[in-house]
Amino acid sequence: MITQLMACLDGSRQAAAVCDLASWASLRLSAPLTLLHVLDQSQYIHEADFSGYLGMEARRELLQELSRLDEQRSRLAVEQGKLILAAARERVLAAGVVWVDCLQRHGALVDSLVELEQDERLLVLGDHGEQSSESLARLGNQVEQVIRVLHQPILVARPEFRVPQKVMLAYDGSADTRKGLELLALSPLFQGLDLHLVLVGADNGEHRALLDDALALLTKAGAEAYALLLPGEPELVLPRYQRDNGIDLMVMGAYGHSRLRRWLLGSTTTAMIRTVRVPLLVLR
Repeated sequence: MITQLMACLDGSRQAAAVCDLASWASLRLSAPLTLLHVLDQSQYIHEADFSGYLGMEARRELLQELSRLDEQRSRLAVEQGKLILAAARERVLAAGVVWVDCLQRHGALVDSLVELEQDERLLVLGDHGEQSSESLARLGNQVEQVIRVLHQPILVARPEFRVPQKVMLAYDGSADTRKGLELLALSPLFQGLDLHLVLVGADNGEHRALLDDALALLTKAGAEAYALLLPGEPELVLPRYQRDNGIDLMVMGAYGHSRLRRWLLGSTTTAMIRTVRVPLLVLR
């Protein structure tokens, strides 16, 4: 079960939504929250080779000046990160979160998250960062890398946060979506919320049995849920169902034994983040 959270923050406009979503999850789970800011040196240090254009003395002076500028950029980046963490901490405390820690790391984001990965931790991050283009075509690349590498559940925030009231699990009977069932049934994260269990596929005995078993598990745990079997393509049906039924949070596995596997991996993960305008909880 999830017993702690980590929220990954940067200077993007999504930082507030990440804080709000992480605060909501922390309060629902009564779990401590760590706020993380990663300093990627490639984002603020730029090296150039002018040896073919300058004399030795001029080159030495220029390289010294560039070195001083890099040091200044590094200091400013560290200070900016501290300000981001301080503002985030103030925001989550104002939301009612009690246990808050702040952590600043140097290095690539994915590498840092791998080093910090722990069992029973939920990671919260935005669907794009401060270095990403606002163009929807570019969203999700970093998120996809994180999903491929990490083994913990990942909660992807959207630019605007609203308190979830309705949750949808995209169910296909895979091991990861069965984990989703257990979360829906047992986790305080979903207690009292409207639960929608949706399987996209042919109307046959196998799929009906999967849904019946899943619904029985939720009912036994005392949860009220709707179970639906819908025909069509998952990448079209699930976003449409989300929009038509006012779903506030989607849950799905990163891997499955159906077309959802092909849908959630590769470049189509980006399309999912682009299409669905609510937070997405991806289970591994």
